[in-house]
Amino acid sequence: MESIQATKQRFEIIGNDVKLNRAIEKAIQVAPTDISVLVTGESGVGKESIPKIIHSLSHRKHAKYIAVNCGAIPEGTIDSELFGHEKGAFTGATSTRAGYFEVADGGTIFLDEVGELPLTTQVRLLRVLENGEFLKVGSSQAQKTNVRIVAATNVNMFEAIKKEKFREDLYYRLSTVEINIPPLRDRQGDIHLLFRKFASDFGQKYKMPTIRLDENAIQLLQKYRWPGNIRQLRNIAEQVSVLEEKRAISLVTLNEYLPNASDSNLPAVVGKQEKESDFSNEREILYKVLFDMKGDLNDLKKLTLKLLNNNDSQKVQEENEHLIRKIYGNEKEEFSQEEEKVEVLRIAEPTPEATPILQQPITQEDKYHFAEEIEEEETLSLHEREIELIKKSLERNRGKRKAAATELGISERTLYRKIKQYNL
Repeated sequence: MESIQATKQRFEIIGNDVKLNRAIEKAIQVAPTDISVLVTGESGVGKESIPKIIHSLSHRKHAKYIAVNCGAIPEGTIDSELFGHEKGAFTGATSTRAGYFEVADGGTIFLDEVGELPLTTQVRLLRVLENGEFLKVGSSQAQKTNVRIVAATNVNMFEAIKKEKFREDLYYRLSTVEINIPPLRDRQGDIHLLFRKFASDFGQKYKMPTIRLDENAIQLLQKYRWPGNIRQLRNIAEQVSVLEEKRAISLVTLNEYLPNASDSNLPAVVGKQEKESDFSNEREILYKVLFDMKGDLNDLKKLTLKLLNNNDSQKVQEENEHLIRKIYGNEKEEFSQEEEKVEVLRIAEPTPEATPILQQPITQEDKYHFAEEIEEEETLSLHEREIELIKKSLERNRGKRKAAATELGISERTLYRKIKQYNL
């Protein structure tokens, strides 16, 4: 078995981070087998190196290796690209075409950004993984292929499964072994090593002396959170190499090339919970205020029903002091039991027409209808809000259902069903 160090030299992988070494070690271990591998990690961390290692150390190394960026192929043509098509299968199909799974028979296919695959294509891919069969577009004749699939994604797959954007059964077939590549910000000891390598390469490429960072610039380099990871680091090294006349780079100079570098002393990763609790725009704040108000009103109605069904209204009032204070403020009045019931009802339904009715004796039938009204109004409110959100999302995205589904956090299939259900 090839050593980790030898593999890094062979594939020009820079760094000594423990997590990086573990990822390479797993790739070396699974290479001789035919099991499927899922490579995970943020965009720009270098996930494409892992499938190359796996293919080159496997018994398929003399067969074809094809890398496919699933996110770069339009949804309408992805099936044809992967599985091929028959002549006349669709407009423009003037001849029969072999897809990647047919061409790579006996070799390895790397499906980059597999999380972007449409659901219909996911079904076809699952069939290949289960029995090695696929259908060309426009054909009813199943074909066999013998390929090893290595996939990669920067998507949180469990979130995608939860939102019905990725099939759970396909995820488990792809991730027989999962290899995670750490983000650059978690490899602080490797950042300067990578920068020096890139600076040396660009110095040779542009026939210029190699740039050097002073100590303060190195510290800034290591503190920066690198949202674009290695790809961003390489880009910065190239910019500085080309644009700076002085080859000794100070903190001040480097700072000009790093977006939002002034925030580099902050924690590298902002907690997801904190991000989610922030409102992205005023509309969301308004929705929260309206929902809070609606919640208070429903709570008040439920309190009224509780008062109607409880003889000890003083006890109920004490238990719900926080809600009563929220409605009345700091003002506090003494009510008799009957007055208290009427006053709470008046707040719950403050219409002039209701006053004469509230002064009449309250029957058991009234209590039943009041409870029924609370439940019906809550259901109606959610129903109307769902319709309103779908309508507004479709308007904002000019009728593009895929974009609207993404914005709403639901699958396209669910959106289609809602549009049909509500006759939108």
